[in-house]
Amino acid sequence: MKVLVPLALLAGCATATPTPDVVPNVAASAETDPVATADDAADDPAIWRNPRDPARSLVIGTDKQAGVHVYDLKGKRLSFTPAARLNNVDLRDVRGRVIVAASDRADTGVAHVALFALDTDNARLAPLGRHRAGAGEAYGMCLWRRARDGALFGFVVMKDGRIDQVAIDLAAPAPRLTTVRSMKLASQAEGCVADDRTGMLYVAEEDVGLWRFAADPRAPVTGTPVARVDGRTLVADAEGLALAPHGRDGGWLVASSQGDNAYSLYRLPGVTYAGRFRIAGGTVDATSETDGIELALGDFGPEYPKGLFVAQDGDNAPDTQNFKYASWAKVLKALRLR
Repeated sequence: MKVLVPLALLAGCATATPTPDVVPNVAASAETDPVATADDAADDPAIWRNPRDPARSLVIGTDKQAGVHVYDLKGKRLSFTPAARLNNVDLRDVRGRVIVAASDRADTGVAHVALFALDTDNARLAPLGRHRAGAGEAYGMCLWRRARDGALFGFVVMKDGRIDQVAIDLAAPAPRLTTVRSMKLASQAEGCVADDRTGMLYVAEEDVGLWRFAADPRAPVTGTPVARVDGRTLVADAEGLALAPHGRDGGWLVASSQGDNAYSLYRLPGVTYAGRFRIAGGTVDATSETDGIELALGDFGPEYPKGLFVAQDGDNAPDTQNFKYASWAKVLKALRLR
């Protein structure tokens, strides 16, 4: 099942001609309370949009030394759930319940997935167990809900580049995870995101670039390179990924270009390079060395009328790490995009 594609193949992958090194800055609108632990701690966010009152939406953020936080759109911490070594986090609405899944690295030899139910009224997480997901160190994590039947799957990205797909059965008496497929990249990978509409999975191989796989468990395990680490449009490490669907198959794919503190933007469905931006300082300080990111389109209230972009900040000195919020309308304006 191994898919070891030479780096040379990525060099021929279809990306736009690199633009001049002028990267627009977008000021953050808010930041979260810092995480409670020092050093490399905050990692990955997820966004739940409140359909009845978008300004009361919630942001989930992992502290990989201690647990997982729930924040409001002002960045205030509303709750904290202790858990060891949670890294990446994602969520889906499943039959009226908001299910949150996180990669669990507490055991570096045996991967686990931690599941929670989000109590959206009280902004709290209810644990649904810690579940084995195969050998290896669980690094990245994303969810996919199959459009034709609503089945829920998770993708657990191991630190060595293996990607295990798990079926998540939420039926009583307790959730159950079953590994249904494995894929393989040649080197370290982490960030991943899946498109529920199109059935496409995107994975970031840190020193190589972005890959696309068919998400259905019956599909081939071969990946297709869609964007390469070239030192200009995308700079290693390629870290977190975010996907914001729009319409039938359009929208945006965003990658954290950690090596130069920027974010690379691609237009869907063709993963066409559309530009780059940075989150600059202002009333809130700039981001740098970003791991996880998330983007959700739609109205999130007056500060975020077209969508909310959330990025982990790797250097929030003198405080510990946290997450920054930016208006997607401001990003589009800075890049002169629609």
